[in-house]
Amino acid sequence: MECSELDKKIINRLSGDLPSDMTPFAALAGEIGIDESDLLATIEDYEKREILRRFAAVLAHRDVGFVANALAVWHVPEDSVVETGEIMAGFDEVSHCYERLSYPQWPYNIYTMIHGRDREQCLDIVERISAATGIRDYRVLFTLTEYKKRSMRYFTEGRPRI
Repeated sequence: MECSELDKKIINRLSGDLPSDMTPFAALAGEIGIDESDLLATIEDYEKREILRRFAAVLAHRDVGFVANALAVWHVPEDSVVETGEIMAGFDEVSHCYERLSYPQWPYNIYTMIHGRDREQCLDIVERISAATGIRDYRVLFTLTEYKKRSMRYFTEGRPRI
């Protein structure tokens, strides 16, 4: 896709929070410098062309009591990665599930991000995943400190980097 300067402005602004306004798209269009109808038509076009994959609310999980986060890493046999990954991804408590390369000193090739109200809940979820998949070789890495968490930002040229 060739991106015009207007496309870059729209995409950049859509990757952040919507304005806290009764008419957020009108406010957003005003920030960008276009009419609301033009902004909505552009968003619809991005969806049709599959440039915009989804538009969704993001829950601040810590603010509602999900304060334990665990990255569970799994050593899954290569011949069952897809099947096992799909089972793991099917757990509601798993927000991310992806395959990565493994190495002799780090054999883990499937990664699942799990959110719970406490460490024990996360460990219980890991045990349920292990039971459902038969995978017993895993490690659980708990978050100690969260330094940054936000959606990816695109076309940020000219913005100060902190």
